[in-house]
Amino acid sequence: MTGLLRRIAWNLRHRWRRVFVLVVLGGGVAAPFLTEVWWTLPLVWFFGLFVALPVLHTLTRPLPNPEESGDAKASDPALDALRERYARGEIDESAFERKLDRLLETENAETGDTETADGTGNASDELADRVRDGIRREVERVRE
Repeated sequence: MTGLLRRIAWNLRHRWRRVFVLVVLGGGVAAPFLTEVWWTLPLVWFFGLFVALPVLHTLTRPLPNPEESGDAKASDPALDALRERYARGEIDESAFERKLDRLLETENAETGDTETADGTGNASDELADRVRDGIRREVERVRE
């Protein structure tokens, strides 16, 4: 029975809009029978769906996280690790630029862009996979 209650609670928390719409539709259908006035059906539906639902949706929308509003590249762990290695002096400027080009090439391959970082065109899948594996190994080595 706990699983059923947990599922109901999850649905109410995450799918409350669907539940609200069903309640409004049911209330609209039941309103004329309860009040014996025919125009309560469209009245309940209008205020429920076009007034209450948008207001509740706006009030319950989660606030944006200020930490995630920054640049997407700043939160990339491979780029952060590369910057840290360069800042510590483990790699020189030419190696940093070479690895940065590879990293950007990999990002372009993942997003489906046809141009690589150096503008030469399509990157082969094998090269992109090898670069990704190399970056993953570097990140793991830096984390150790």
